[in-house]
Amino acid sequence: MKELRYLNKYFLKYRTKLLLGFLITVIARIFSLVAPRLIGNSLTAVENYLQSESGDLSAIKQILLINILVIVGTTLASGFLTFLMRQTIINVSRYIEFDLKNEIFWHYQRLTQRFYKNNRTGDLMNRISEDVGKVRMYVGPAFMYSTNTVALFIIVISYMISIAPELTLYTVLPLPILSITIYKISRIINQKSTLVQEMLSKMSSYAQESFSGIAVIKSYNLQTQASSDFNSLATESYDKNMDLVKVQAWFFPLMVLLIGCSNLIVILVGGNQYINGTIEIGVLAEFIIYVNMLTWPVAVVGWITNIVQQAEASQKRINAFLKEQPEIESGKDVTQKVTGNIEFKNVSLSYPETGIKALDNVNLSIPSGSTLGIIGNIGSGKSTLLDAILRLYDPSQGSIEIDGHDLKEYTLSELRDAIGYVPQNAFLFSESIEDNIRFGNPNASDEAIQAIAKKAVVHNNIVKFKEGYKTLLGERGVTLSGGQIQRVSIARALIKDPQILLLDDCLSAVDTDTEEEILKHLKSITKDKTTLIVSHRISSLKHADQIVVFENGKIVQQGQHTDLIEVEGYYKELFEIQQANSSK
Repeated sequence: MKELRYLNKYFLKYRTKLLLGFLITVIARIFSLVAPRLIGNSLTAVENYLQSESGDLSAIKQILLINILVIVGTTLASGFLTFLMRQTIINVSRYIEFDLKNEIFWHYQRLTQRFYKNNRTGDLMNRISEDVGKVRMYVGPAFMYSTNTVALFIIVISYMISIAPELTLYTVLPLPILSITIYKISRIINQKSTLVQEMLSKMSSYAQESFSGIAVIKSYNLQTQASSDFNSLATESYDKNMDLVKVQAWFFPLMVLLIGCSNLIVILVGGNQYINGTIEIGVLAEFIIYVNMLTWPVAVVGWITNIVQQAEASQKRINAFLKEQPEIESGKDVTQKVTGNIEFKNVSLSYPETGIKALDNVNLSIPSGSTLGIIGNIGSGKSTLLDAILRLYDPSQGSIEIDGHDLKEYTLSELRDAIGYVPQNAFLFSESIEDNIRFGNPNASDEAIQAIAKKAVVHNNIVKFKEGYKTLLGERGVTLSGGQIQRVSIARALIKDPQILLLDDCLSAVDTDTEEEILKHLKSITKDKTTLIVSHRISSLKHADQIVVFENGKIVQQGQHTDLIEVEGYYKELFEIQQANSSK
């Protein structure tokens, strides 16, 4: 159970409630012992009456009536306390489930891009849902029934020893066999549970990717192939689950068999002791009731062990991710307000996953309030430059400074609060259009949202929808066209009112007239902001204060539009091609 030790901090956090639940459990079990004792006393009293020639029938009736009333009362009390026990301990398990899911989710958000490139979304989701669910069963039902079982065993066995030590010894003889059986089977369950959870992650990942890429699957007519692949995964999952179930199926029959053996021992040994006059008939009856009272707790030991082993396997998977540490750590703090003067000093950056050198000895100065245009072939390092400013990746060599401070000196929150970012592949959430824009500024009013949507030239499109700004979007914004998604993303960045604005090829899906209108608005909005625009269109960059041309991670050309079109090179060639295309 070493992996489950991680949960000790939560047990400590809720120790008061758990201790209360434990005390309630002990008291409930004490109350539950009253009934067998009174039944035994009643039988002994009846036997004595029958054997006595001068017995008082009314006295016996009175004893039996009192015993019945006490049995009913203690049974009701035990039942009520058991209800309180469940309310206390099961509630704690829900609190721990809530805390653990939040801890995992928060940790996921801290991890860097490398983590998400190396792990599949379906697996991440499975660990925060299915695996946490398995762990909750450990901190809830397993803990509750373990407490109940231990309390009942200690109380019952102690009392049995006090009234008939020899008979008790014979009664518990099957228990060592039970312990060894549980130990052997639980190890197998642990191994098979891990395989089942891993298989479930594979299925979740495949389903998630299939649904996300359903348009591609349909366009290539791959539905049959996709169904066949999923069926193969489902079959493999079925086989692994059946392997697990076959092992689990041994528990209850073995428990019932061992309890049956205990009953036979009680009847055989206890019966002989009664015949020999060593014990009374009431004691024999009590022992039979006690053994059967232990039937469920003993049987549930297998179920608890099963839960613990599955929880151990799931917590091991959870811990593997919780132990992951982000390579990018937050700085201490820079107290001065960000103005946006950016400096690249001999910056090189290689992606750790592939070893590809995305930036190679880049030196670049971007004055505060200026606009930088960035252009180059696919894979030349343009987007990486923006990622480096956001600290999605840190340089392998060199340094990046904002207002004279290394980026690593800023807290991540402080740095990213000052930046508005529109990624190349714009992402919208499955919320309303209004909420997607407000994501940039949670306190923005409806009027501010509409005003900024007009600046992003998307307002007229939005109001044509039946629900307007309240229109709910499909996953990743599939309700909108590519150009509309880009413009909503621009609005989301602008409403944040950042000091630094990063636009990564975010006008590629709009027509030239709309592009001109957006750029016109951007010019007025960003006159005091540092703006970096990545684009493949010369028209998007020609008004920039300076333009850099990237090739293989290096800056190969730099200057203003009027200068670059006069110099032989990539920029001039692209300008002439685009000019020729626009005149056709």
